[in-house]
Amino acid sequence: MQNLDAILQEALAQFKRTEDAATLEQVKSHYLGKSGVLTGLLKGLGKLPAKQRPAEGQRINQAKETLEAALEDRRNALKARKLEAQLAQDALDVTLPGRGLGVGGLHPVTRTLERIETLFKSMGFMIAEGPEIETDYYNFTALNQPENHPARSMHDTFYLDDGKHLLRTHTSPIQIRYMEKHKPPLKIIAPGRVYRVDLDATHSPMFHQIEGLWVDEQVSFSDLKGVVSEFLLRFFEREDLKVRFRPSFFPFTEPSAEVDMSFGEGWLEVGGCGMVHPNVFKYVNIDSEKYQGFAFGLGPDRLAMLRYGVKDLRLFFENDLRFLRQFN
Repeated sequence: MQNLDAILQEALAQFKRTEDAATLEQVKSHYLGKSGVLTGLLKGLGKLPAKQRPAEGQRINQAKETLEAALEDRRNALKARKLEAQLAQDALDVTLPGRGLGVGGLHPVTRTLERIETLFKSMGFMIAEGPEIETDYYNFTALNQPENHPARSMHDTFYLDDGKHLLRTHTSPIQIRYMEKHKPPLKIIAPGRVYRVDLDATHSPMFHQIEGLWVDEQVSFSDLKGVVSEFLLRFFEREDLKVRFRPSFFPFTEPSAEVDMSFGEGWLEVGGCGMVHPNVFKYVNIDSEKYQGFAFGLGPDRLAMLRYGVKDLRLFFENDLRFLRQFN
């Protein structure tokens, strides 16, 4: 009996000292396993006199129940300690301000395009769209640039392997496609991506253009100047903004002009414009004796640079979130 009491006290003490679950299971096997101490005592009951076996067996079973209960308590205590440590490690300070979810925003060029479209819509223009992969006919020929025309050398063009298609170099082909399907009066803008082999601080192989077209019986160059000047004044919201038109050359307009603007010091070129060339009207079966029209082209990317004070166009397309977050 003393021997059993000593075993019981020793086992309880080891359970209490054990600090991790794996070691606890090893201690349990030492006393309660198939080859454990108490199991050995039960197997040894056969060596005792028959009269002593029931009482001694009862004592051993009571000791076994006591150890199993102590073992379960220790297991629960170790689990609770582990959970407490985990909770302490992952503790959340509810007094801190919430982090919230990340909120996206529009790209500055997209914001600029939407602003431009809204302003021109307020002046009665509709939005027209067309394919970015064009034929040579729509991109050049129908715009009064037949094969070997010197103006084609001004466009560093991405041609497709078939030699018949290309990535459009301007959105002017949209105007041709629109005039083929609609009769005057016409008043549209044609926004979209265009492509040229060019890359530096103020040019990108992919960039954006918005071109405008107004065709009617009484459209004049003074209307062109009024529309472009009014747009620039509204876009930049600067009372000190000045606009000028310099004579220039474009094969699809005659007369043609470059559009410059100034905030007080120096002039910046922001686009080109002119009266639609009669040869262009011939390609779309519009009577140039009855109808006149003007066209203009503006670069939203450059307008975005000027509006936001960005010096390098490439920053818009490098996808650096540190840069882009400034505009939202």
